[in-house]
Amino acid sequence: MADLSRVKVGSLEVGGDRLTVIGGPCVIEDAQTCLEAAREMKQITEGLGMNYIFKSSFEKDNRSSAASYKGPGLEEGLEILATVRDEAGVPVLSDVHYPGQVAQAAEVLDVIQIPAYLSQQTNLAIAVGETGKPVNVKKGQFTAPEDMKGVVSKIRSTGNLKVMLTERGSCFGYRRLVVDMRSLPIMRSLGCPVIFDVTHAIRIYGYSSADPKGGEPEFIPYLARAAAACGIDGLFLEVHPAPEKAKCDAASMLPLAKAEGLLKQIVEIDRLVRNLSREGAGGA
Repeated sequence: MADLSRVKVGSLEVGGDRLTVIGGPCVIEDAQTCLEAAREMKQITEGLGMNYIFKSSFEKDNRSSAASYKGPGLEEGLEILATVRDEAGVPVLSDVHYPGQVAQAAEVLDVIQIPAYLSQQTNLAIAVGETGKPVNVKKGQFTAPEDMKGVVSKIRSTGNLKVMLTERGSCFGYRRLVVDMRSLPIMRSLGCPVIFDVTHAIRIYGYSSADPKGGEPEFIPYLARAAAACGIDGLFLEVHPAPEKAKCDAASMLPLAKAEGLLKQIVEIDRLVRNLSREGAGGA
C-alpha cells in the first residue's frame, strides 16, 4: 500500500526525512527576479540539507483592486517557470484558478496548487487531480482543518494520491489571519504531508498588497519556529530580493537575504522534533 504521507516531486520527497521549502516571489514579475530567487534558495536549502521547490504565481486572481498587478498570465508565466525549472534545476509550483488552465499548466508545473479561496471548488479539484501531478491545496481561511478531508477525497477519487495540504491561518473577518497550530497535526492525520505557509499568515487584508500596512513580517520567525516545533513536512515561504519593490505582497514577503538565517533555525527545531518523535516523547 502506498504511503500517502509522502509525495514524490521529481527526485525529491515531501514528507520524508528532509524538510521541504516551497518558496519564491509571490507573483511572477520577470524571469530575472525569479531566477535570482530560485538560484539563491536552491543554494541555501542544499547547504542545509533541505528539499526545495520554487513557487511563483503566473496569475493572482484574488486582488484588492482591479488595478492591482495580477501577473503576466498563463502563457508568459509558464514560459518563465519553464526557464526557472530548466536553468536553476528546481521543481516549480504555481496556482491554477479554473479548470480551463489546468491542462496547459500541467505541461510545465511539477506541483499544481489550488489556492485557499478555491479549495472547495469540486470541478477544479477533479481537473487538477486528473493530471496525475502532485497537488498542493491551501486550506481555506474559512475551513476547519478536519474538513480538508473533502478536497483530499475529491482529488484522490481521480486515482491521484499525491496530495499535500498547506495551512495559512483562519480569518474571523477582521483582516488578520489567526494560526491555530492544532491544525497541523489534524491535517497530517488525513494522511497528507503538511506545509505551513508563514508569509501569508502575517498578511493584513483590506490593504493593498503594496501598502506597508498590509503585513507584519516581523512575526515570520515566531510563527515559523512555532510551526516547526509542532512538526511539519515543509515551510511555504515567499521571498523576494527586494520586497519593498515587489508588485505583489510587498509588505509580507521575507527579504531573500534573511532566508538562510531563518531556515537554519527551522532545521535545528525540525531535527529536535524528529528526534523527540523517534524517542516517543512527542506526537509529531
